[in-house]
Amino acid sequence: MNLPPGVRSEVVSTDRLRMRYLDSGPEDGIPVVMIHGNLSTGRFYEHLMPGAPERYRVIAPDMRGFGDTERVPIDATRGVRDWTDDTYSLVRALGIIRAPHLVGWSTGGAAIANYAEDRPVASLTFIDPVSPYGFGGIRLDGTPCFPDYAGSGGGTGSPEFAQRLRDGDRGSDSPFSPRNVINSSYWAPSHREPPDREEMLLDEVLKSVVGDDGYPGDATSSENWPGVAPGTRGILNALSGKYLNWSGIVDLDPKPPILWTHGSADIVVADGSAWEMGTLGKMGAVPGWPGEDAFPPQPMVTQIRNLLERYRGSGGRVQMEMFEGSGHGPLFDAAERWSEVFWGFVASVKSSEPARTA
Repeated sequence: MNLPPGVRSEVVSTDRLRMRYLDSGPEDGIPVVMIHGNLSTGRFYEHLMPGAPERYRVIAPDMRGFGDTERVPIDATRGVRDWTDDTYSLVRALGIIRAPHLVGWSTGGAAIANYAEDRPVASLTFIDPVSPYGFGGIRLDGTPCFPDYAGSGGGTGSPEFAQRLRDGDRGSDSPFSPRNVINSSYWAPSHREPPDREEMLLDEVLKSVVGDDGYPGDATSSENWPGVAPGTRGILNALSGKYLNWSGIVDLDPKPPILWTHGSADIVVADGSAWEMGTLGKMGAVPGWPGEDAFPPQPMVTQIRNLLERYRGSGGRVQMEMFEGSGHGPLFDAAERWSEVFWGFVASVKSSEPARTA
């Protein structure tokens, strides 16, 4: 494995599963744990590691269902708490006793928020996180468009994209080719990673577990539009508001400092996400849309902002940084600025005495 200077690839057996993770910095350094998003791996963070200040230990695992971590099922009825508990099991297996700084991109944002609801953390950094009320079929106030959460979950994934993942497709002949999905959705369309890195990231995406226990997950039929509701297995069901909610961070005491970074050109997490059924229905891409009153496009960014304003209003420290022109991952298409903002934020957090994270 060709890694950046100072970055190590390790495997550890925790009390939950066997995990592959990247590691850099001193073993006794201040821990920073970076959790990737859906359809990615820890290697999506590796370019940030060589620039980390020397006093930090940066850890980026492959999460359940992705990369080289042990292939075990995702129990969607727990939301993303399989990921949350796996992260804690990794922290314990590595002998880390200090509350970590947590970074979460997209799906990883929900995982770190749930971690903070359950255990002490030093800080939370959200990178274009999934809405606190889940992905798909959710109104502004966090309530579902339909009681069964129709329009979210495994049944909303593209069958063609899933098949191309399964086939290991490396081409670019379809909008649903994994290579094209990465370049159209993970960062701004104007951005391209260097060719060798693009190939590596594509390799990592193609390691995704495809099927009911991974991506997209299972589904159930629904009498409500668009005819599918969440199942109980796999990552897209875990992201459904039926099971996922991280709005409870507002009630944390004490409240860890929060950094929210968001790309203004994000089409995945947006007020009108190109991947969300309300938007697709309104565009005419999914027939039978019942209209704005019954199933509006989900205002995801507004939901995030409103929640973080409540967090701030109840005494929490929140830093919001919008990256103009960036896509779903400003850590890629604005890597230098993102790193400067992030490490400045972490350095500003008052260090505390090491404490067990149990």
